[in-house]
Amino acid sequence: MNKIFLDDVEIIPSKVVCIGRNYMDHIAELNNEIPEDMVFFIKPNSAISNRLNFPKNQNSCHYEAEISFLIEDDKITGVGFGLDLTLREVQSKLKEKGLPWERAKAFDGAAVFSKFVSFSGDVSKLGIELYINNELKQKGDYSLMINKPNEIIAEAKTFLSFEDGDILMSGTPKGVGAFKKGDIFIGKILYENKVLIEETFKVN
Repeated sequence: MNKIFLDDVEIIPSKVVCIGRNYMDHIAELNNEIPEDMVFFIKPNSAISNRLNFPKNQNSCHYEAEISFLIEDDKITGVGFGLDLTLREVQSKLKEKGLPWERAKAFDGAAVFSKFVSFSGDVSKLGIELYINNELKQKGDYSLMINKPNEIIAEAKTFLSFEDGDILMSGTPKGVGAFKKGDIFIGKILYENKVLIEETFKVN
């Protein structure tokens, strides 16, 4: 089973619960419709990684940076930087046919995480930044989320259970795009506009 680290302690999540279309500008950049209800999908434990590997046998893959939360007792107890890797062309074909997204979202290594740190602060003061090759690509914060993290947890619990150690990915701001081997990613989680977490990934 794949693991993440919370304050240097190993945690094995059973799954990653993701919400799609949670930032207005991101919805617009992909020409998607604003959903009437929250859009959920799941990444399995097998998708979790602390390394950023370009997917095998693929010509293109997109990054999506997300504020990610560790859940224990149905509450947020930790925060980390996450990358929801997406095979966009595959996803588009699946959506056109009304089919599930697993091939595009749940492949091995599709959920890349920094270390997590314990968190009991005000989630409304959290933000995220992603730099690729020293260029700012994505920047967002709590205020831009359509659905707030605790609302997402409450809605998810209407149809699934969180196991202790599960992860919630809270959606991505605008600026998603393709990447390639050799790129250098720097992911930051901000709290009150100060860096809480900073992690560097090189695409292998």
